[in-house]
Amino acid sequence: MFGFGKKEAKTPEERLAELEKKQDWAGLAKAYYELGVSAMDGGDLNHAQLWLHRADTIYSADDTTYEKVGDKLTDDCSDRIGTLEDEEELFYNAVLAEIEEKSEDLLPRLRAWGLLSMARLVKLGEQLSKLPGCEVLGELGWAVDMMARCFQAPPSQEEYQHLMDVCNALYELNGKKIYYTGQIEVPGKAPFQLFDLNGMFGVEQELNGYIDSHLRLVAALSQGAEELPNAESSIVACALLPDYYVRTGADRLEEVPQIKAELARIWSDYEFVRDRFTWEEAAEKIAAYKQLDILAG
Repeated sequence: MFGFGKKEAKTPEERLAELEKKQDWAGLAKAYYELGVSAMDGGDLNHAQLWLHRADTIYSADDTTYEKVGDKLTDDCSDRIGTLEDEEELFYNAVLAEIEEKSEDLLPRLRAWGLLSMARLVKLGEQLSKLPGCEVLGELGWAVDMMARCFQAPPSQEEYQHLMDVCNALYELNGKKIYYTGQIEVPGKAPFQLFDLNGMFGVEQELNGYIDSHLRLVAALSQGAEELPNAESSIVACALLPDYYVRTGADRLEEVPQIKAELARIWSDYEFVRDRFTWEEAAEKIAAYKQLDILAG
């Protein structure tokens, strides 16, 4: 009658924050999964993409967490992610499909297109590198410059080893708990969570894959190999960061000013690489992109 003992239900944000504070990773994976299921069943595919992939990232990174979550959840989450991958109209899929289609015009300059996109993550990487265990993200500027030089002259053994160390550290970032909890302030906007890198197959994993492919290319060239490793096109989308905008309330990603601006840069870079590419102009673009705050606007 008087409501004694009645507790108000926690908001999803409060529940997630509580699980993060308790470091209950299995509980956090389950919570993300439940949010994803609710979004998907309600037809909100962007949020389904966001939450289900977060759940998958957490339980896939640790065997103990995977076992606690259970096969029933992981199997259904995997099935739902597979269904989302077939949704051609989903922004995540549509952009990657268009990039892949256009990349067929660029061989062997596809790597340059990806490198220009990677340069636009440098400033954000510097900010994220202040989080404990994330120092490698502050090395993106050096890595971009070094790889650009490698296209014109072979690296020293020390440079090659340093790039390999950066590559390995990016791969290991995904399994660190700070990946699920770390965030930085964004002036005038919602904080950017490190976990917001998880979209588009995981930005840090795309960076790892791009650098690994570059290292294999350098090794193949140094050995006079006739067959060179193929470049991947998905790195081109790395600076879109759709998870951040979905999580912070965007209804239509295509209308987000920062995403529209980044798409314009992607297609402009495509035309540059396809039609009038020179390393001199590429170096100028890279220098400008390294100073770009892609979350501004």
